[in-house]
Amino acid sequence: MDATSEAMPVENSRLSGFFKLSVDERRKLVQKLSGISEDHVQALADNGELSDEAADRMIENVIGTMSLPVGIATNFVVDGKHYLIPFCLEESSVVAAASNMAKRCLKNGGFQSQNDAPMMIGQIQILDTPNLQEAMKNINQNKDEIISLCNSLPSTMIKLGGGCKRIETRVIETLSGPMLILHIIVDCRDAMGANAVNTMAELIAPEVERLTGGRVHLKILSNLAAHRLARVQATFTPEELANDGSVENGQEVIRGIIEAHHFAVADPFRATTHNKGVMNAISSVAVACGQDWRAIEAGCHAWSAHSNEHYSSMTNWTVNSDGNLVGSIETPMAVGIVGGASKVHPTAKANLAILGVDSANELASIICAAGLAQNLGALRALATSGIQAGHMKLHSRNMAVSAGAVGEEIELVAARLQAHNGPKTQTTVKNILEELRSK
Repeated sequence: MDATSEAMPVENSRLSGFFKLSVDERRKLVQKLSGISEDHVQALADNGELSDEAADRMIENVIGTMSLPVGIATNFVVDGKHYLIPFCLEESSVVAAASNMAKRCLKNGGFQSQNDAPMMIGQIQILDTPNLQEAMKNINQNKDEIISLCNSLPSTMIKLGGGCKRIETRVIETLSGPMLILHIIVDCRDAMGANAVNTMAELIAPEVERLTGGRVHLKILSNLAAHRLARVQATFTPEELANDGSVENGQEVIRGIIEAHHFAVADPFRATTHNKGVMNAISSVAVACGQDWRAIEAGCHAWSAHSNEHYSSMTNWTVNSDGNLVGSIETPMAVGIVGGASKVHPTAKANLAILGVDSANELASIICAAGLAQNLGALRALATSGIQAGHMKLHSRNMAVSAGAVGEEIELVAARLQAHNGPKTQTTVKNILEELRSK
């Protein structure tokens, strides 16, 4: 059954005390709210593991599988709709920070999106053309025939209104000399689109060679999905951002966030870490939903350099005339809800069902909203208490386990680490554990 077919809209993503529930209680509450099936609940309960048979069909030389935690980010409202967002990653504090920041923009309606149509680029590299200008002219004069040839594939995507919509040509200078590059622009509907685009590029290669007199070399999708941008924006009042709810404190927080953002805009060294925080959420939701998160990451990072003078911030933060903080993100977001791991991996199917998305565009909006919220969580922490305070509070249990704590020792060591006034290092944790055991 389709991963989205059993889903129902979540009426309220604000789950007070959700973190206090047991893992099983959380699963049952998510099932109640999202309407996912018992099979989906069981997939989550089975630690997200694939059978050896299923794993062996996905990649080569399989020897086993590996689990990562799946957590639910709460408080998200995107385009007026509540969502429980699954994150799959190993890093503590990410889910909590994103949930916290999502709650802080509810006064102005949460997150709003405005996305491009799901258009992907297929690239055809044409070499050894006797006359570049003549070759470009021939391609452009025969563009309708090339587009028709692309759309001659027997494809559900094309039947649903997708397919190749236009072509573009350009000449680039390279170390191997000038190259003519043909782009086919393909509407992929609710698919990520790699297979369809690559098949089209290969299909038209002989005709392109005939028209140009050149030699077609590479025929491949581009992961810089510059025609498939997702845009998400949210507004945060000073009161929402303040720890004490005061305008004055909130204004100070906003000033610190803006200064931190300007650092990332100007400096690639800072931008890299800044954007890593954005991708903490984007990649985690992508992994949870069975997306090609490597392609998404490559596109996001490339766009942050392509759309600026240098590698810069993926997000933008400003203060509006009302003194509110306005955050936005514009980035390529090539995702799909048909085909790929999203239809093979049982936990990915369950996570998509929890989201209840009806289109790839909707999924893109959710992923970008998560990225924007996570970015603000990091910026706000840096501008106030510092990044380590909240992170170490949640990471202390992991450190206790790494030091060898077991059973009840884990919580005792974690609590003592939090009460420790000095640096909270692994050596500190080891000493706390040794002292605990000596008594």
